[in-house]
Amino acid sequence: MESEIPLAGEVVRTPLMAHRLTPEGADVPWSQLIERAAGGDAEAFEQIMIYSQRKVLVTTWRMLGNEEDARDATQEVFLRVYKYLRGYKPEQDFFGWLYRIVVNVCRDVSRKRQARERQTTSLDAELEAGTLRLPAEGEDLEEAALLAQRRALVARALADLPEKERAVVVLRDIEGLPTEEVARILGSSESTVRVQASSARTKIRNYCERLLRGRRRG
Repeated sequence: MESEIPLAGEVVRTPLMAHRLTPEGADVPWSQLIERAAGGDAEAFEQIMIYSQRKVLVTTWRMLGNEEDARDATQEVFLRVYKYLRGYKPEQDFFGWLYRIVVNVCRDVSRKRQARERQTTSLDAELEAGTLRLPAEGEDLEEAALLAQRRALVARALADLPEKERAVVVLRDIEGLPTEEVARILGSSESTVRVQASSARTKIRNYCERLLRGRRRG
């Protein structure tokens, strides 16, 4: 299940223990797919990509802030998954293992693009990514428009965060991973993760309030 980018102060928690689950539409659980893929079964690896590529793309998009880098990063993620899958241990949470690869790839991509102008996610990009939704028939269009605007502001604020704080928000508040798991993925302590999460939320809130004040004055 894909979580939406939260509004300031909201937290989406959908912890995943993917290695224990059967992917939607699949005939076998993750553990069997991974075992087969690690043994060289190309079809099994393709299924793993199919069932996880959207989550990887959305996560890299949130961490990197634009489509081009996100798609490049997603390709690199699955190249590394294929390369290191034999080192995956069955008792591990597959998505926890996968997120560590995602974070490392995003860090590499961020370093390579330091000289480039930072891009922010537009409303059109958010809709394409599936993190915003079009209003349903009969829905209050004004309320839906305000909600979309707030989500777009948060997406821009997220892109403006320092790399480590952005990773904490994406993994902990958006993807819903527990603090302990986020600390392991980022090679940090739980207390540091909590401090970074609190700092990031404050910056997101202040960023949104600053932009809204500027629009009112304009």
